Amino acid sequence: MNFVPTALEVSATACKTVTINLTHTGSFPRNAMGHNWVLSTTENAQATAQDGWSAGLENQYLKSGDPRVIASTKIIGGGESDSVSFNLSDLNVGGDYTFFCSFVGHFAMMKGKFTIIE
Repeated sequence: MNFVPTALEVSATACKTVTINLTHTGSFPRNAMGHNWVLSTTENAQATAQDGWSAGLENQYLKSGDPRVIASTKIIGGGESDSVSFNLSDLNVGGDYTFFCSFVGHFAMMKGKFTIIE
């Protein structure tokens, strides 16, 4: 139960838009062991995940309209994939960002560092 890779580095001068492709390599369905990919500032990551738990699976375990969510995929089950694209212009070079899974209880193990370089 982890992301591979556990850190992502993107060049703001080489890329204007980033696409994250998430594939769930397990076999359990989304309601039993679903995963998603969510990006927020590191400062807000844990609170965003915890606040989302009460939103339920039908809301991807994220509060509706949560401004702390920069980008996110939907919750997927084993063998499924999803993608999200987002613009880097709203993010800061050298900013402190974390990606994580918002499925209940997954935050502790499923997170990584997202870095934007020149």
